[in-house]
Amino acid sequence: MEATPQAGAPHSGLLQSLRTLLATLLDAVRTRGELLQVEFEEERLRIAGITVFALAAFFFLALAVLLLSLFLILLFWDSHRVMVCGLLALAYFLTGIVCALIARQRLRAKSTLFAASLAELAKDGERLDPSC
Repeated sequence: MEATPQAGAPHSGLLQSLRTLLATLLDAVRTRGELLQVEFEEERLRIAGITVFALAAFFFLALAVLLLSLFLILLFWDSHRVMVCGLLALAYFLTGIVCALIARQRLRAKSTLFAASLAELAKDGERLDPSC
């Protein structure tokens, strides 16, 4: 008794379909993982660039403020040096408060990190939902 090729065909067809489904699922997961990796790298590079320019700006602005303060104090040395020092200190304090409030507001803002990945996963979920 020889086995007919048709007897094993439905079983192998089902097994092949499962393998294809698994391969497709793994490919989708891999693609989403790569998208997450790309988004993370873009965010890391963006933050690194911002940090470099922020540090440079901080350095040069601090130097400018220091020299401007020294200039104003020397300019009013004979008449109102104490008042100029007080006004400069008040201006620096108010500027610091405004910057702190802006930083706090930005920290509370919602991040857009991984937004594209989440949108793609939502689309995948909609495509796989049998009720649609």
